[in-house]
Amino acid sequence: MKRRESLGLLALLLQAPHTLAASSEARILAVRVWPAADYTRVTLESDRPLAAKHFLVDSPHRLVIDVDGLTLSPGLRELIGKVKADDPYIAGVRVGQNTPTVVRIVLDLKQPAAPQVFTLAPVAAYKHRLVLDLHPSTEVDPLAALAQAQPPAATAARRAEDAASAVNDALGELIQKIERPAPPALPPTAATKPPTPASAPAVATAPRHAPEAKPGAPASMDSLIVIALDPGHGGEDPGAIGPTGLREKDVVLAVGLKLRERLQANPNIRVLMTRDADFFVPLQERVRKARRVQADLFVSIHADAFFTPQARGASVFVLSDGAATSAAARWMANKENAADLVGGVNVGAATKDAQVLRAMLDMSTTAQIKDSLKLGGEVLGQIGKIGRLHKPRVEQAGFAVLKAPDIPSILVETAFISNPEEEKKLRDPDYQDQLVDALASGIAKYFAKNPPMARKRSTTL
Repeated sequence: MKRRESLGLLALLLQAPHTLAASSEARILAVRVWPAADYTRVTLESDRPLAAKHFLVDSPHRLVIDVDGLTLSPGLRELIGKVKADDPYIAGVRVGQNTPTVVRIVLDLKQPAAPQVFTLAPVAAYKHRLVLDLHPSTEVDPLAALAQAQPPAATAARRAEDAASAVNDALGELIQKIERPAPPALPPTAATKPPTPASAPAVATAPRHAPEAKPGAPASMDSLIVIALDPGHGGEDPGAIGPTGLREKDVVLAVGLKLRERLQANPNIRVLMTRDADFFVPLQERVRKARRVQADLFVSIHADAFFTPQARGASVFVLSDGAATSAAARWMANKENAADLVGGVNVGAATKDAQVLRAMLDMSTTAQIKDSLKLGGEVLGQIGKIGRLHKPRVEQAGFAVLKAPDIPSILVETAFISNPEEEKKLRDPDYQDQLVDALASGIAKYFAKNPPMARKRSTTL
């Protein structure tokens, strides 16, 4: 008996190293790929922290990542099928066991990239994450892209009409077109055409404010109104989730894209989207994008949740230079400001950005907040015409995304996605169109009372 027990103990001791090795290996829980023109993100989620080293290889361009404490698994092999043919940065993926404890991931690149590889601690519904961000090696100038953008083809006839009737006030025309597209002008008839003295030669009326734009030629950036639209959340950060699973990041992106189309129906407007697809943008980067194009307005679009499903109604927020105007506003700001933790920010690369953000808060002036309150009031008034308001006034709190010191900025909570009735409305394309109408009208009314200042924009920022 003792001999049998001794043999059993010896067997356990012999197996111990293998058991300990197996227990020390991380287990892959999920792999995700978020492709976008701005950058592509690859995420490996695991039950314990992963350590990785990476390096770039040229001819052809490749990113090689060696992940320690990991063995090849079916979950990890799923990464190969996650990369789609239209990914802007990744041409393909190869995964192999480089050493007994190291998995090598090779990303074949379509273009030179500036990678960031970092880890994230567990937060919200996520466990440990290893993040691979592929940024372009040369950053695209967003202002130059806006300058080259052409108005939609459907507005070509309206542009010709504008040039013929440019004796009217340019801003007045702009406001009217945002709120309600003008009908095409009718050619003068013999009955309506004023008589011309025989001695007076016919003279074409010249535009008073701007020369007639040549077909296909982009308007001067100095003469354009630039509006930054900021659909909240995205990518790794779904935002709030409704009772039937509607995600905030999806509905606000849909509203943002519709609003862009509505605003850019006018050739004198350009719209910058902080994100135009399902990818994550850090809060500081959203502000930086708006400042790089020297936007005239910044509108952040959200659809948040509350503790109870009874909360309902739309809200508009602006930055506060002190305490929040209510406990709910403070809670909302803290929740939105936590988006970077969920979405995943490279802390090492963001240290300088955090210092800049604090400096920007100090720079935020009373004038910026005053203009933001005017914009917020106009937008809130229009939204109140299509649905219930959570509060009848514009509220203030320390939202990080509203801290551009030189741009009137508002954050619109279109509805409470946690309310079953409001979630149903947010899912409805017709209600989304009503929201777009309200937002566009509010923006138009703000500009009617507060014409944008002339800017000397440079496409070489």
